[in-house]
Amino acid sequence: MLDRRTLWTALAVVLLAAQVGCSRAPDSGNTTTPPAAASAILLRGSGAEPDSLDPQKARSVESQNILRDLCEGLTTLDKSAGVAPGVATDWTVSADGKKYTFNLRPEARWSNGERVVATDFVAALRRLADPATASSYAQVIDVIENASDIVAGKKPPEALGVSAPTDSTLIIDLATPAAYLPSLLSHTSACPVHRPTLAQHPTELAKPGVMISNGAFVLKEWVQGSHILATRNRNYWNDAATRLDGVKYLLIPDESAELTRYRAGGLHTTYVVPRGQFDWIQANLADQLHIAPQLDTYYYGFNLNKPPFKDNPGLRRALSLVIDREMLVQRVLRVGELPAYGWIPPGVNNYTSQSFDYRDKPLAERIAEARRLYAQAGYSAARPLRFELRYNSGEVHNKVAVALTSMWKEALGVEARMTAVEFKSLLQDIDSGNVQMFRSSWLGDYNDAYTFAQYFKSNFGINLPHYRSAEYDSLIGKAGVEADATKRRELLEAGERVMLGDHPLIPIYFYVNKHLVKPEVEGWYDNVMNVVYSKDLSLRNRR
Repeated sequence: MLDRRTLWTALAVVLLAAQVGCSRAPDSGNTTTPPAAASAILLRGSGAEPDSLDPQKARSVESQNILRDLCEGLTTLDKSAGVAPGVATDWTVSADGKKYTFNLRPEARWSNGERVVATDFVAALRRLADPATASSYAQVIDVIENASDIVAGKKPPEALGVSAPTDSTLIIDLATPAAYLPSLLSHTSACPVHRPTLAQHPTELAKPGVMISNGAFVLKEWVQGSHILATRNRNYWNDAATRLDGVKYLLIPDESAELTRYRAGGLHTTYVVPRGQFDWIQANLADQLHIAPQLDTYYYGFNLNKPPFKDNPGLRRALSLVIDREMLVQRVLRVGELPAYGWIPPGVNNYTSQSFDYRDKPLAERIAEARRLYAQAGYSAARPLRFELRYNSGEVHNKVAVALTSMWKEALGVEARMTAVEFKSLLQDIDSGNVQMFRSSWLGDYNDAYTFAQYFKSNFGINLPHYRSAEYDSLIGKAGVEADATKRRELLEAGERVMLGDHPLIPIYFYVNKHLVKPEVEGWYDNVMNVVYSKDLSLRNRR
């Protein structure tokens, strides 16, 4: 039997630290609420500092969560994460599936009172595809006619297949049919842009006092490392349904610190729930705890442009083989996450999640194979693999890093150095190639397998491992133009199997949504996209 004592010792340290962190005497949940004030301001946990609040430039989940309150696209999401009308009241599609016509509501307004018109969306989508914008999400709209050539610099932004024959009509011509287009357009990167502001402030579009937005709230204040304040947009077309005067997003990347703030009455809702104190939360705050599935994959990525992982799929496979994902989710994470042996999470519409070919093999067999691959790659006890694992600071990231580096050390003798940095620094390091292995995650932008499959296309701007496979590109490209739903699914599933065989990253677990919500918050809901618009919420006895 394999000796697991080294690993269990490391994990015991992690779990003991978590227990110490929640060793306070029970206080019946400490449901103290934020002090009364003249205005109904929702205090919302927001995680790490947003990288940007410019709709076409923002790339982090934290940014997009705030942007959903500040801007509104042609479409939005309903409470179950289904597509719903936004600025567009309705839309039609041509018989061949390649032309969409959106009808805009005449009452839609910018926060300065000006009307939101179709040309504002034309400008935004052109800006998204324009290489000068350097948007990481440019390829998200590659299904639109000429988008790929524009992103590649082969055609001007004006060639994009979008037009505005009238102020109330937007036409989008597609290169291939895409039934998911209305859902895709709910993403914040497709939000409209206020053209006069863009012309006057091209690099400061998203600053307080400058930003003109069309959502239920408008940016009022951004204090780096502290909070972002958005106040009610009285010019929003559906302002009559808004019941909050504003939203204050508390920028608290540390899970335990966020819980402390929540218990002290400084938050109405949390961004996450700390795993180390989950048992205490279940015992004392069960009525305020929300847990639901989420379309999000937590992974470790390899830098495929540099050694030791470049051109070395066997070594990459070996590191994945020895990870005991079941033990990780049960003993370290412990809040319902699912072990990830594939890339695309369960629950995606019209898709069957694929898995590594070793998913059902006993761990002992996997470790034996990993040791063979490790030796074939030229590593041994005398010459161990050494590399740096870089990740953003945070309680859960620290725990996962300790657990996995311990598994690699015990099973293979790997010496992995852990380096925790701020989230923005991590993104910069990844973009500059200054990483060997890095921690990241991918949250589906819409409920379709293509939002995950697209991530690994060779030309996709957020393909962080820099995975390149002609076979994969061909399969996903064919899926993109396939109108038959069954054939399209088969192509996407085949593509995922090809990618998993190459091991460009290590999927570790599938997320679940985890929030604490105060009893006085009314209207909260859960869905697989983890999208809860502040405009749908209210504070009891306040408005």
